[in-house]
Amino acid sequence: MKMYKIAVIPGDGTGPEVIREGLKVLEAVSRMFNFKTNLQMYDLGGDRYLKTGEVLPDSVLKELRTFDSIYLGAVGHPDVKPGILEKGLLLKLRFDLEQYINLRPVKLFPGVDCPLKDKKPEDIDFVVVRENNEGLYVGEGEFINKGTQNEVAIQVSRNTRRGVERCLRYAFEYTRNRNKAKKLTLCGKTNVLTYAFDLWERVFHEIGEKDYPDIKRDYAHVDATCMWMIKNPEWFDVIVTDNMFGDIITDLGAMIQGGMGIAAGGNIHPGGVSMFEPIGGSAPKYTGKGIINPLAAICAGQMLLDYLGETQAAAAIEKSVIKITSEKLKSLAAGKMGFSTAEVGDMVVQALQK
Repeated sequence: MKMYKIAVIPGDGTGPEVIREGLKVLEAVSRMFNFKTNLQMYDLGGDRYLKTGEVLPDSVLKELRTFDSIYLGAVGHPDVKPGILEKGLLLKLRFDLEQYINLRPVKLFPGVDCPLKDKKPEDIDFVVVRENNEGLYVGEGEFINKGTQNEVAIQVSRNTRRGVERCLRYAFEYTRNRNKAKKLTLCGKTNVLTYAFDLWERVFHEIGEKDYPDIKRDYAHVDATCMWMIKNPEWFDVIVTDNMFGDIITDLGAMIQGGMGIAAGGNIHPGGVSMFEPIGGSAPKYTGKGIINPLAAICAGQMLLDYLGETQAAAAIEKSVIKITSEKLKSLAAGKMGFSTAEVGDMVVQALQK
């Protein structure tokens, strides 16, 4: 029987509540598909920082390197200054574990209200591949004459041939294996960001022409991408883009698939330690009320299993979530589902067992 070693970081706010339901589903599906999960809990997040001043100790980071995967609830605490946890925990994990792909499926499930007029599940089913280790997020820059009338703030977007190429190759391979429209769209801003996206566009066409002739290549400026995601989301199969643009368009994607209550993502190091999470954040105003939607965390668990190679188990979770969205929930919004957080988790388990 296969055993997977998984680090669990429940995190802040409603993170522990949604992770609890995700683990409930993982336990049920592991029994059904004959594998085991060895879980190790870590108290990383705002509470630990406020008590100890630690965000991510080197000793813990060393331990995390030994796991098959990481399951994250949420990071963000109202009593911690913005940026401390995000940079010290989330970005440090992504950078130090070289999770250079951020993978975001954008899929409208049956029964979920879509804010786009006349759009149905068959119209919204694409994936965003976001470069996750470079760009503006490297934190490179400086102030000149800070605090004066002559102040200048410089923020550098650093893109390397190695970083761009490995992201693009992952996207091409993903598009090929997804085997739907076999179309990969590069989202950029070649008319203004003439250094960074000159590199992206050149490498995109070079490796596409040489190694992926079966994949149709497409390009759209980021502003046009946002427009078409709203007007014609069915045009997209896989979108690949840099760190900043990816951060922006994936939140837009979450809205058109029904909101943060269903949106999950993965921080991927192919062949290495990857991390999966609901993308909605810690939602501290709902903490302890038992009304937060756990489906995004459950879908993150589904992505985790798919990454580990338990594809049948992952497909079973998705099928069960679809049953719940199409037959049970009144809404995906916190407090409007018609059920508590725990009841939604229980319903997914029951659907699995049936």
